[in-house]
Amino acid sequence: MDPATTTPAHARSSEILTSIRSTFAAKGFEGTSMNDLARAAGMSVGNFYRYFPSKTAIVEALVAQDVEEVREQFQLVLAAPDKMAALRIGIAQHLEETGPDDCRLAAEISATALRQSEISSACQRMEETVRDMLIEVFSAHSGLSPGVCRDRYTSHARFIVLVLRGYGQRSDLTPDLMLTDLIQRSIDQILDDIPDTLSDG
Repeated sequence: MDPATTTPAHARSSEILTSIRSTFAAKGFEGTSMNDLARAAGMSVGNFYRYFPSKTAIVEALVAQDVEEVREQFQLVLAAPDKMAALRIGIAQHLEETGPDDCRLAAEISATALRQSEISSACQRMEETVRDMLIEVFSAHSGLSPGVCRDRYTSHARFIVLVLRGYGQRSDLTPDLMLTDLIQRSIDQILDDIPDTLSDG
């Protein structure tokens, strides 16, 4: 683990980000003031600015926090005896646990990325991280080298990223188990293309 992520300041920043997610999701980037966010975090505005000097810095930190969580989740997948089964389970849990606030916040961050290059770059890094971690799982599962998997299965990884991103930014938040099942089955079909032994490749 990166020592920088274990410091008290990092831990406090993570707590603040968790406490303000719902406020940002409800009011949006433009509609949320620093006062609103400080209040949601239970802090004075002055103290809040010590951690996050701007709303742009907050959004970048939110994306970075998500990247950190994604890395941790993929490490669990890579440590599992059956890595592909663990990946499928992880994706299913992600679909099940993505709630309205998550969707609103993801949509807001995506809209902000269209206007601000810093946010756009952070979102791109997020997608690249998920793509690269998927390639790592494909390599560990198949026995093929990461380079070969990158050549053969980058489009597979990008498809999964795009589908999950679209689901995470949907505006219709009505529960739809059939939609979730269709997404899971589509991703499962993509994962079925990844061989489970070198001899299968």
